[in-house]
Amino acid sequence: MIEIREFADGAGLARYAADHFVELARQAIDSRGRFLGALSGAKTPLATFELLASEEYSGRIDWARIHAFWADERCVPPDDPASNYGQANAALLGRVPIPEGNVHRIRGELQPQEAAARYEEELRQTLGPDGRLDLALMGLGTDGHTASLFPGTAAVEERERWAAAQYAESVGAWRVTMTAPVLTAARQVTFLVSGAEKAEALRAVLEEPPQPALRPATLFRQADVPVLWLIDSDAAGCLRRGQAGYVTAR
Repeated sequence: MIEIREFADGAGLARYAADHFVELARQAIDSRGRFLGALSGAKTPLATFELLASEEYSGRIDWARIHAFWADERCVPPDDPASNYGQANAALLGRVPIPEGNVHRIRGELQPQEAAARYEEELRQTLGPDGRLDLALMGLGTDGHTASLFPGTAAVEERERWAAAQYAESVGAWRVTMTAPVLTAARQVTFLVSGAEKAEALRAVLEEPPQPALRPATLFRQADVPVLWLIDSDAAGCLRRGQAGYVTAR
């Protein structure tokens, strides 16, 4: 259930991702009355967020029925430049009419374990017992991590809790992350990957045997949900372009 779409550049990737978001939101609202989406941090999704906040896109979305979550968060206050919430708020949420109560941020200013416990409680209250997001918008690190599921960490192995606090040695910081039981159950998982520095990690995640402990993003190779990889030509540099499900969008 994996599809890979390669774009010539980041602009094409961002526009496709924005259209994809709009369509998934429409379908979810028509079917279930609301759209539950998990956002990710770092640089790649910002262009998509800015498009969604633009006049061209914003009016196509019923923001009153959108619920925004985060796949993970750095343990910093919301006004810290490193905050995933802060970045998304500046690029998107603070520029559209989404109700305040529909923004479900991870409280990175709290102690990590408390922040994770509060976030799990909010996830369970809002998502309900099936725990299904309509979209998990994900990124990929050069070490094969996604969200804050880092290689060799306990959070990768978590199968009961929906959120976990994790100290990541590789970045020397605490993070709070959604875990596999929620992320791999999303009705749609979409990865946004750009840059030549991601090319080898992307190849390993998509083409080598799945090893979640070593490359956590391979958890999604085993998920029984649609997984869409939106990548630019730089990130695609090491891939076999003829494989099943590969589309080159030039």
